[in-house]
Amino acid sequence: MTTEMQEIAITEEKPLLTGQADAKDAELAARILLDQGQEHSIETPHGVLHVTLHGTRTTRRPAILTFHDVGLDNKSCFSPLFKFDEMQEIVKNFTLIHVDAPGQEEGAAPYPTGYQYPSMDTVAEMIPSVLQFFNFRTVIGVGVGVGAYVLSKFTLANPDSVEGLVLINIDTNARGWIDWAAQKLSSVTSSFTEQILCHLFSQEELSSNTELVQSHRERISKASNLVNIELLWKTYNSRRDLSIDRNNTFKCPVMLVVGDQAPYEDAAVECNSKMDPTTTSFLKMADAGGLPQLTQPGKLTEAFKYFIQGMGYMASSCMTRLSRSRTTSLSSSYSMDGSRSRSRTLSQGSQGGQMPPSPSQTMEVSC
Repeated sequence: MTTEMQEIAITEEKPLLTGQADAKDAELAARILLDQGQEHSIETPHGVLHVTLHGTRTTRRPAILTFHDVGLDNKSCFSPLFKFDEMQEIVKNFTLIHVDAPGQEEGAAPYPTGYQYPSMDTVAEMIPSVLQFFNFRTVIGVGVGVGAYVLSKFTLANPDSVEGLVLINIDTNARGWIDWAAQKLSSVTSSFTEQILCHLFSQEELSSNTELVQSHRERISKASNLVNIELLWKTYNSRRDLSIDRNNTFKCPVMLVVGDQAPYEDAAVECNSKMDPTTTSFLKMADAGGLPQLTQPGKLTEAFKYFIQGMGYMASSCMTRLSRSRTTSLSSSYSMDGSRSRSRTLSQGSQGGQMPPSPSQTMEVSC
C-alpha cells in the first residue's frame, strides 16, 4: 500500500504540461476544421443556402467562393481540386467558401411536388447574404457550369464584390429553339441521369464509360434529392442570356477554362470572343474531359496560382512549371510532367519568367 502511494506521488512530481497538450489539441481541431469544413445554413431573402467554410473569417484577403455544376454538390465538384497537394499553398492563404445551390447539398430533403425553384437570377441574388454572413467584402469566384453562370450574374450585379473570376464550362447564352428541341428529344430518349452526364462529360468519356463517369452515374441515379437536381436542371435550361460584350463585361480579371472536347467548348470559345482581352485569360485543356477540375487538378492548380499571382497575391509563391516555361518562345512545345509535350500560345507583353502572365492571353495545354 505504501509503495503504491509512493508511486503515485512520484508521478505527480512531474505533471503533464497542459499548455503543450492544449496546443496539440488546438492544432488537431484546426486540421479537422480545415479538412471537413464548418457547415452553415444561411438565411437569405430568397431562402436558405447550405455553405461550407474552410479556414478563418479573419483575413484581409478575399475569400475564394465556389459554386458547383448541376448533378454535383460542393464536395463532388471541388474536393479533388482543393485537396490536391500543390493546391495546399493556396488553401493555407485563403478562406474557402463552398456554396451549394438550393436543395443540392448532400443529404438534402426532396422538395415537395409543385415547389417553385428559384430562377438563376434569384440564386445569384442570394450570394450577397453569404458575404455578409462571413463578413467578407470581396471574393474570388470559382464556378463550374451552372455555378459559372450564377457567379457571372452575381459579378455583373455586384462588380465591387468580386476581385477575380475563374469560370469553367461557362455558357452565357440562353437556350435557343434548336437547343430546346434537342432537350425535349433527349428527355424522351434518355433517362434524366444520362442527360446530366451528357452535360458534365465529353462524348469520348461517355463512350469510354470511364470510372469517373460510372461513379457519377451511380451517385446521381441513387441521390435522395434527385427531384431537386431535376428542378435545378430545368431552371438552368430556362436561363436568360447574360448579354456580355466588349462594352458590357466583367470589371475584374477573368480566367475561362474548358476541356478541348468538353460539351461547352464552343460556348466557352464564344464567351472568350466577347470578353475584354486585357483582363481575360483563356485556358483550353487537352485530355481534360468535361470536368477539368476533377481530371486535371494539377494543371488547373498551376493555372489558378498564375491567376492569383497576376492579381497581386502570393507574389512570393514558388514559381510554377507553367511560369518557368515563359522563358521559352511565345509559341513553344514543352512538358509539364516530364514525359509528354504540350503547346501553348501567349500574347505579347510578358517580362521574362519572374512575373505572372499578363491577363490577355490564351493557353492551350495538352497532356
